Amino acid sequence: MAGLSGAARTRSGSPGSSAALPALDGAFLRSPLAGLMGAQAVLGLLVWALIADTTYHLHAAYGWVMFVSIFFWIVTVLFFVTYLLQLQLRFYAIPWPLVLMIFNAVATVLYITAFVTCAAAVQPTSWRQWDYNRRAAASFFAGLTMIAYGASTFFSFRAWKGFGSNAATSQVTDHT
Repeated sequence: MAGLSGAARTRSGSPGSSAALPALDGAFLRSPLAGLMGAQAVLGLLVWALIADTTYHLHAAYGWVMFVSIFFWIVTVLFFVTYLLQLQLRFYAIPWPLVLMIFNAVATVLYITAFVTCAAAVQPTSWRQWDYNRRAAASFFAGLTMIAYGASTFFSFRAWKGFGSNAATSQVTDHT
């Protein structure tokens, strides 16, 4: 806590306390995980904003697309903030790489269903031309979001497995 002033130290407790202020993780912001999470948040936002701007309530298929896109958008933003503020370090008992891999895998599968549902429900002979354009664009962005979650699943799996290292190579020490 060398960078904190005396007033900030008194607000957060004694210098040795565990109630330190959360710090931004610059290394996370430069990682592929942060880039993919940012892309997922932006693309997911586009999906649900485009669908929400149509008469989606008249078609049950778009209700599913709205649920998937809004739910995973919220959870992705929460994961992004958690990793950005290094809050996962406070909950060390949770296997974060495994949780993130499972989340990304489930998001990929459910976005596949949302993409197929959204694309199949687009009707070129819609009585409202602007609804057709927005739904078609939402289908496109749902496909891109699905690909982003698939890439995150791959990288999360690699992180969970340890980037290709094994127990034998990570335990080697130099005793000379």
